[in-house]
Amino acid sequence: MINEDYMPEAVILANGEYPTHTLPLRMLEEAKFVACCDGAANEYISRGHTPDVIIGDGDSLSPEYKERFSSIVHQIADQETNDQTKAVHFLQEKGFRKIAIVGATGKREDHTLGNISLLIDYMKEGMEIRTITDYGVFMSVNGTQTFESHPGQQISIINFGAKGLKEEGLVYPLSDFTNWWQGTLNEATADEFTIHCTGEYLIFLAFV
Repeated sequence: MINEDYMPEAVILANGEYPTHTLPLRMLEEAKFVACCDGAANEYISRGHTPDVIIGDGDSLSPEYKERFSSIVHQIADQETNDQTKAVHFLQEKGFRKIAIVGATGKREDHTLGNISLLIDYMKEGMEIRTITDYGVFMSVNGTQTFESHPGQQISIINFGAKGLKEEGLVYPLSDFTNWWQGTLNEATADEFTIHCTGEYLIFLAFV
């Protein structure tokens, strides 16, 4: 059973639009450990907070903050991964497994798509990571799973090669669709729903 009552061990603040919804803001406020991607640290610090670590290639962090917070800046020049993935791998090396990512959407749409699709890669590495937006929760899933929900909740399924897709507790039937849009805008009919399949996919649970 998977639900929205998710308590991460650490939170990553990515450099998209700063969260406005109460849930991602609460995730940041209550986080035991906050890792800011370097550009996101500018906003986080300007709001009166101090991250536990600032991670990235260093190209977006203001010179003032780079000097002032030099003791917690972890600069990684590798251009084969984005700053979000750098932060995930840093936390993974520190022993964190359950992580929430906030601020990963908005601004450039290509970055948004990339950030969300990376959840599949993190799952393959044994991580349990969710992206919390102002509108809902993205999570990567492998195989048959049951999710807590409520009647009328909007649900989207984005397929990454899963086969035998079938549903219980959703308005619209599933099939082995190949285009991302085909699994969007479904709807829960009860307090839980189940996706039956083999293989990997993303689930989006809207807040309303």
